[in-house]
Amino acid sequence: MKIALLGAGHLGKIHLKCILATECWELAGFYDLDDKNAESAIAQYDAKRYKSLAELFAECDAVDIVTPTPSHYDLAAKAIRAGKHCFIEKPVTQTIPEGRKLLQLAEKHGVKVQVGHVERFNPAFTALGGMTLNPMFIESHRLAAFQPRGTEVSVILDLMIHDLDLVLHLVKSPVTKVSASGVEVLSNTPDIANARIEFANGCVANLTASRISMKQMRKMRLFQPDHYLSLDFLEKNAQIVRLFAQDASNLPPTEQLMEFDTPLGKKWLQLSMPDVAPVNAIQRELETFHDSIATNSESIVTLQDGFEALKLAHRILKEIEIRKGMAGSGSLR
Repeated sequence: MKIALLGAGHLGKIHLKCILATECWELAGFYDLDDKNAESAIAQYDAKRYKSLAELFAECDAVDIVTPTPSHYDLAAKAIRAGKHCFIEKPVTQTIPEGRKLLQLAEKHGVKVQVGHVERFNPAFTALGGMTLNPMFIESHRLAAFQPRGTEVSVILDLMIHDLDLVLHLVKSPVTKVSASGVEVLSNTPDIANARIEFANGCVANLTASRISMKQMRKMRLFQPDHYLSLDFLEKNAQIVRLFAQDASNLPPTEQLMEFDTPLGKKWLQLSMPDVAPVNAIQRELETFHDSIATNSESIVTLQDGFEALKLAHRILKEIEIRKGMAGSGSLR
């Protein structure tokens, strides 16, 4: 099956390398109107460049869209109308109307679309395997140093959207309330932001994202009855703390446990670190995209998933604007 790459910038070249490393995809070529990007891709990977989308579409079965976010809708719409399956990097589109139109187009033309929420494939997340997850409080910190690349969108659409997708995937309940604040520091859109998301089932998620940090951090903590889970997406590891009552029928061997007293009686604590298999998450998501086409099955991260994360991101952006307006009018005093 042949795939075409649209966008040979920094992330595009990573995708290009991953495509060439797979056994399931054959690279048809790439499209990028920037001569510097194109020359670099040709020099590094001996890839064939196309300057015409129509000519490239004629040579492929699917496209991998790794261009700046504002161009996602236009390129994806053209590919879908040409009957091509689409992998689209996150965020799926820049605006909600664009995302809604893509949903309609994909259904009309019967193509597969997968959105590049890569943390779903991070070993720290996949290590949880078949665990029953029912988090009632989620806390995440996603911090990065400033890079001019990606500042065409806010930190919510650039970084926090990874965690929005994970939270929506984990919490199977409608969002009832969003509170948020954000600050523009080095760009024209928020560079640091915090959001509190409340769900109908009582779960609360507190998310922080920054692209002006002195250190990198990509951590998420999940709290649910008798469980605490810590995921480090940067170091690619997971820690699970589980509590057992003294009379629990599923109590593991006591040599694996720590005993301590609580106001609710004696408890046993078990700390475990699931085995984490080394995996290239981008390569893996491109392989699963291929598999969804080959088996005519649903993508792991569907277009609807990407659209729901986009809608929540824009809800957060709206709350930030409302808060700024209130602060400007003195209403917060």
